[in-house]
Amino acid sequence: MPRVAVVLSDLLQRAGLAALLERYFAPVEVECFAAVDDALREERAFDLYFTDSAAFATEVDFFLTHRARCVILAPQESGGGGCEAPYVVSTRGTLEEVVEQIGRLWRDDRSEDEKSSTDLSGREVEVLRLVVSGAINKEIADRLHISLNTVLTHRKNITAKLGIKTVSGLTLYALMHGYISADDMPL
Repeated sequence: MPRVAVVLSDLLQRAGLAALLERYFAPVEVECFAAVDDALREERAFDLYFTDSAAFATEVDFFLTHRARCVILAPQESGGGGCEAPYVVSTRGTLEEVVEQIGRLWRDDRSEDEKSSTDLSGREVEVLRLVVSGAINKEIADRLHISLNTVLTHRKNITAKLGIKTVSGLTLYALMHGYISADDMPL
């Protein structure tokens, strides 16, 4: 039976997600936590850790060590993290859409094309790091010694591959995948 940890600060969100998992993905053992505390740190590993972006950012060291089993609930378009990184489930949409996203993760039936479509090139990672650091397109072009059009093309490709359109979403993605550390995040 799969063991799932739900780490959400909001009581109703914890209870709701636990009920959803138990209803649609039984048999499953769900344990809820308001935060990453000593009990969760000492507990034997869970099969999946569900959390939100705020808790992830607060406890980034804990979640990065469990990133292959980490599921981030976010109010943005979902984006797969593959087997080496957190998986993002969009909380926007219908209950059926959320259940389907979790179901794909549960079954891990994402195609190889879908898993590899999020692989960023080295240059795209460089551009991503600069974008989330707050650099504008012209600064990125100057720092990387490439044209402004090339920067725009890289940004378009990053957005297409990841399905993430906002800088905050890209920042969360970069943090979750280890491209930046919490110390690198602009204040």
